[in-house]
Amino acid sequence: MSKIRDRFEKAKKENRAVLIPYLTAGFPSLKESKEIFEVLAEDGADIIEIGIPFSDPIADGPTIQRASEIALAQGVTTEDIFDLIRDLRESTDVPLVIMTYYNLFYKYGLKKFADDASAAGLDGVIIPDLPPEEAGDWLAAAEGKLETIFLLAPTSSDERIQKIVDNSEGFVYCVSLTGVTGARSVLPDALARFVARVRAKTDKPLAVGFGVSTAEQARNVAQIADGVIIGSALINVIRRAGDRKRQIEDVRMFLQQLLPALRKQD
Repeated sequence: MSKIRDRFEKAKKENRAVLIPYLTAGFPSLKESKEIFEVLAEDGADIIEIGIPFSDPIADGPTIQRASEIALAQGVTTEDIFDLIRDLRESTDVPLVIMTYYNLFYKYGLKKFADDASAAGLDGVIIPDLPPEEAGDWLAAAEGKLETIFLLAPTSSDERIQKIVDNSEGFVYCVSLTGVTGARSVLPDALARFVARVRAKTDKPLAVGFGVSTAEQARNVAQIADGVIIGSALINVIRRAGDRKRQIEDVRMFLQQLLPALRKQD
């Protein structure tokens, strides 16, 4: 069993959903993001999603876009992020998953990316603009090295759902709403029905992301899915904190609010 699936199995035995926080590497700075990733691993994250900053992030809302702009303005590169992953691997065995866009993989070289990322200690990738129909070259390069997690939109047909769940490794990323990432005050009423449609077609773990921003929303998602992904809300916590000491304190407090909400109701 993969490290990613193992985390879902562990959480299932503990009657809770998996917590998957997202942060753009290099925001607010490369050093600060490394410190925050370490806190996430120490304080309860089951899997950590690391964003590689990209200049045209089509699936990301303004919060993550701005974080990417800040990281890129500091000259953060893919090689820097591989170094960051190597450093994280010295202190944690929490599964690490990169989220970024296909052009970056293509420019770096598919086999080289898979080899270098795996050697650094990465476990999986999420590529929002790569559908499974066009993923053959990447999947061949990544086979046996990295798990590829595909995104599934709530507007998907039954045929499309089957295609995504058949090809997704580690878990299936269920997008809670149409549009881009970003904290929302309310999640769609149809989310439970969407997750149930996906659940009927696979026994792979299902994680819900896009829009989850509060403990109450995380609690609701935890009742219908196996994992909860939170990104923009975490970035907002860091952005509002200001200085580095306050960032760490506020991230820890945010996690303390989220973790009890992941418990499944009996």
